[in-house]
Amino acid sequence: MSQIDNFLFTKEHEWLSVDRNVATVGITDFAQSELGDIIFIELPQSGEEYNVNDVFGTIEAVKTVADLYMPITGKILEINSNIEDNPESINNSPYKEGWIVKVKISNIKEVNNLLSSSAYKELING
Repeated sequence: MSQIDNFLFTKEHEWLSVDRNVATVGITDFAQSELGDIIFIELPQSGEEYNVNDVFGTIEAVKTVADLYMPITGKILEINSNIEDNPESINNSPYKEGWIVKVKISNIKEVNNLLSSSAYKELING
């Protein structure tokens, strides 16, 4: 997990990788393992704007359907169109090929409200 030690996390199991004012967002390895085999993902449109905790899509697995929550206020710059045809990429590589969206951050100070890697590990390990 060392490659993601500099990522930020939410209590809803999304991850964020921040590069200046752009965040790449996905779901955590823990989330994908809890969901099981992912079979479909509903993605937002580029250009749409979201506030923190807004639902920006859904993810469907064999076991259940789950909402995706925006971890930061911003505008969708890019969606990972590869996961529309290959949603299993999220299961196989949640932190690389399985990223979901790239977001232009509206308020960089909001990252201070997210969990560090160690805080997220504490959350999922109890």
